[in-house]
Amino acid sequence: MPLAVYILGLSVFALGTSEFMLSGLLPPIADDMNVSIPRAGLLISAFAIGMVVGAPLLAVATLRLPRRTTLIALISVFGLGQVAGALAPTYEVLFASRVISAFACAGFWAVGAAVAIAMVPVNSRARAMAVMIGGLSIANVLGVPLGAFLGENLGWRSAFWAVGAASAVALAGVATLIPRIPLPDEKPQLKRELTIYRDRQVWLSIVLTALAAGGVFCAFSYLAPLLTDVAGLDSGWVPTVLALFGIGALIGTMIGGRVADAHLFGVLLSGIAASTVFLAALALFASNQAAVIVLSFLLGLSAFYTAPALNARMFNVAGAAPTLAGATTTAAFNLGNTGGPWLGGTVIDMDFGFEATAWAGAAMTVLALVTVVLSLRLQRSRNASSRLVAGAPAAVSREAAQDAPVCAPSSAG
Repeated sequence: MPLAVYILGLSVFALGTSEFMLSGLLPPIADDMNVSIPRAGLLISAFAIGMVVGAPLLAVATLRLPRRTTLIALISVFGLGQVAGALAPTYEVLFASRVISAFACAGFWAVGAAVAIAMVPVNSRARAMAVMIGGLSIANVLGVPLGAFLGENLGWRSAFWAVGAASAVALAGVATLIPRIPLPDEKPQLKRELTIYRDRQVWLSIVLTALAAGGVFCAFSYLAPLLTDVAGLDSGWVPTVLALFGIGALIGTMIGGRVADAHLFGVLLSGIAASTVFLAALALFASNQAAVIVLSFLLGLSAFYTAPALNARMFNVAGAAPTLAGATTTAAFNLGNTGGPWLGGTVIDMDFGFEATAWAGAAMTVLALVTVVLSLRLQRSRNASSRLVAGAPAAVSREAAQDAPVCAPSSAG
């Protein structure tokens, strides 16, 4: 794996910490800004909305720009957004700073993913994405709990300052260690790349990714108040439980990244089914402290076990447009990260309780499973058509050959 891929993973650590640390900071932010917890939760959705809009816009805007220069500019804007958040005098300013940071984060993800994919062979795509997602997992292991700890002891603004410092370190790494990535001899054509959206599999991948991510983060976004108000844990436990979620995420990413290249649909089916079970169990046993702690770890494991497969699937079905494929994946994940917290806040406002966020999340992951089945059926139909047209069983596309093993019953297990 090229060194540049690991540098991108380290940069994602700063991005991921900012994206997810609010799950442990909602109570102090709500108190300081004099807003309700569901309204403070909209700050998570604000970041996700910025990611949804920013990923495709910046992918298009930077399509013909040098890759390293683009990454340097985006990580710089992201760091400045953290400083603005730390200094925000009102909720509205904080909201705006989250959107601006998200735009830069989205662009970095889209361009960085395209760079990572371009530097590895087709059969290593999931592993390359696992390295980048590993930065996100480490953010959940270290960055998010540290943010919660800082928020508990030094105020929530200190967490934003810490991410700003991490962004400066990431900027130095990108500027000095990412090589110049030459633009292709033939300049990318936006019109040609946009043709990927004619493919039903691309849209199924978008829906699948949004539902899978949204289901998990519907519950995760409100994990801190669930731990303290429902399970009855002291607020000092919140960083520890968030760290356990992150450890599960790191383990899941490592396993999923190695398995998904050979058994993509098997990983999707098993991982999303496991998340559904864990979310339902979290809702049922929300008042049991030991159960909530264990389930937080398991939910992190199952969610990030599927993440490399979700990323690789999009690049498989949209390989003709790698930059837009990365942007579309980023937007799809953050559609889920927008809808999940919004749905969670809605059920809380309806007085169903914090544990109801897990039920709502489980409903989203059930729909994600249905989408996997639809995508698999369409894939099998296309494979069969390819063999008929070619007149020989061996005449299948590279993508079909890659996905074919997961059709066997043993792969799904």
